Amino acid sequence: MTGLSFLVKNTDSNETHFFTENKFDGTRSPEEIELEIDTILSETDALQLPFTEVTLIYTNTIYTTVPASLFDESKASEYLKFNSKILANDFIAFDTVETQDLVVVYIPFVNINNYFFDRFGSFQYFHGTSIFLKKILSAEKYSIVSKFYMHVQEDQFDCISIKNGALQLCNTYSYKTPEDFIYYTLFCLEQLKLNPDSLSVFICGEIDENDANYKMLYTYIRNISFLKTESDLVIDGASQTTHKKFIIKNAL
Repeated sequence: MTGLSFLVKNTDSNETHFFTENKFDGTRSPEEIELEIDTILSETDALQLPFTEVTLIYTNTIYTTVPASLFDESKASEYLKFNSKILANDFIAFDTVETQDLVVVYIPFVNINNYFFDRFGSFQYFHGTSIFLKKILSAEKYSIVSKFYMHVQEDQFDCISIKNGALQLCNTYSYKTPEDFIYYTLFCLEQLKLNPDSLSVFICGEIDENDANYKMLYTYIRNISFLKTESDLVIDGASQTTHKKFIIKNAL
């Protein structure tokens, strides 16, 4: 709702062919977002290539996680209505996080899905949280200690708590100030009875050691590490810091 990113990648060589992002000055409606997408795709030569695979990723707060053993597709909207405002005619989608007994239920934008189908034909789409969970849970499958992961964006951040290789918490919080940011973080740790002095916290996304969110985080949490990725993006001839653009880099 606050911006768009486009990545063109050679999946054989793992080489970044093109990357661009467009941040909005505030939120946009689904209809406005569709117009933004059409403008960028139509005016950018690198986005008019004959693609062999197209993936669309939604990153928003309208989602929830459900154990696969309890999930009933016919009741998908029931899982969302307790923590999100949904309409009777909203289309509900879900991603299965394979091997993790977990389903991510969310609302994609039907008009944008239709636009992608009209323009590209067959394509796949996911919620960004599904990609984040799949990567983290696979890495922590055999872990025997508690770990806390954070994916930070300019207006919201995801928290994932892992204990003994299993998911304890997955939630997304909207924030405006560093004080909001640390409040929700410490609230999570308190509710989960995790000690900020000894807990290992891994961060990725739009955060670095020089910004106010990191400095606020480091005031209260001792063990902070930036989450690395196996691949990197080369943008305008320069390599992006490995912990940034984590979701889109792990989507392909």
